[in-house]
Amino acid sequence: MTINVSPFLRNALLLDAVASGATAILAMGGASFLSPWLGLPADLLFWSGAVLVPFVAFLVAMARRETLARMTLIDIIGINVLWVVASFGLLVSGLVSPTALGIAFVSAQAIAVALFAELQFIGMRRAGVQTA
Repeated sequence: MTINVSPFLRNALLLDAVASGATAILAMGGASFLSPWLGLPADLLFWSGAVLVPFVAFLVAMARRETLARMTLIDIIGINVLWVVASFGLLVSGLVSPTALGIAFVSAQAIAVALFAELQFIGMRRAGVQTA
């Protein structure tokens, strides 16, 4: 099954891409600077940003299409949900000792990602379904 990429869904995907891209640039470019302020390892910051680069490219590519496989959009939403779970999981795992600023940073980006997943889900529900 495919769905039509409405302007709402396109914007939700692009907003996710822009925010994820900004996070990737900040995390990769500022890992050494941010690490002591956030209480998070520089390698964790760098590689979490690096993981976002192909995701951003994929989001942009999908946002440019007129239709998407419904499963592709479900995968994007699922990836976002996993990011949120991993982010909060990291905070409670005891594997890192973030500062208050680090907790706020991880929590804020996780909440933003949850919002993107919700917007994408709404866009999927509103989109017209096509059978191929």
